[in-house]
Amino acid sequence: MSADFDKVDAYEPDRSLKGKLRRRLIRLAHRRPARVKLDRPVVSFSFDDAPATACEAGAKALEDRGLRGTYYFAAGLSGRDGPMGRFATGEDARRLHDAGHEIACHTYSHLDCGQSSAAITISDVERNAEALAAWGTGAPVSFAYPYGDVGAPAKTALAGRFKTLRALHHGLITNGADLNQAPAVGIEGDDGEAIAKAWLDRAKARNAWLILYTHDVADRPSQWGCTTGGLERLIDRATAEGFDVVTVAEGARRIGL
Repeated sequence: MSADFDKVDAYEPDRSLKGKLRRRLIRLAHRRPARVKLDRPVVSFSFDDAPATACEAGAKALEDRGLRGTYYFAAGLSGRDGPMGRFATGEDARRLHDAGHEIACHTYSHLDCGQSSAAITISDVERNAEALAAWGTGAPVSFAYPYGDVGAPAKTALAGRFKTLRALHHGLITNGADLNQAPAVGIEGDDGEAIAKAWLDRAKARNAWLILYTHDVADRPSQWGCTTGGLERLIDRATAEGFDVVTVAEGARRIGL
């Protein structure tokens, strides 16, 4: 395996005015509104790109409390080094699956769905789903757009292929939320824990479903990750406040998907 394949560099999606406008407009198109009626608030803890630390420290934080999370794997990153440390492997995915965690789908190459054509997007997603199935983790039912970005070709092409298609803009899954571009809240950066706590409060007040996401989980995480202690405090806060802590697939089931 060549060195340029082993190393994954950080990537920034289009931050131009045109890119920002596209991201705003696409949230109004190709929608699949949710119908939500929950008796109690629900929260899902998810881990994008599946860095090895998320599969270790993140999984342990949940498992120690009898809970499970959702891991969005991009199989093309498996075992490689990146800005969040080493990415997990198929072996790690199978171990998580066997322990009851959900193995969910990114694109195979961590493709930017805001820039790609429908054909390229579908090909990359199908390649990823096939890789996950070959790992023995089943057919994925949950998807997350890498970088949280998506354009009209990709959103249209992927609509209906998964129960949920998750983005990165803040929000709750309540009546009318777009399941083709579902909101989520990141636990990342210096203020990530405080922001996540505020959204837990909002979800509790509305008996809503909140999806939280992070990347690596470590005592000294990257700018895209969170500390082990911060994750544990959020899990404990959610359970103390009466949330059901479930995988994204289970959250989808609870709203009738």
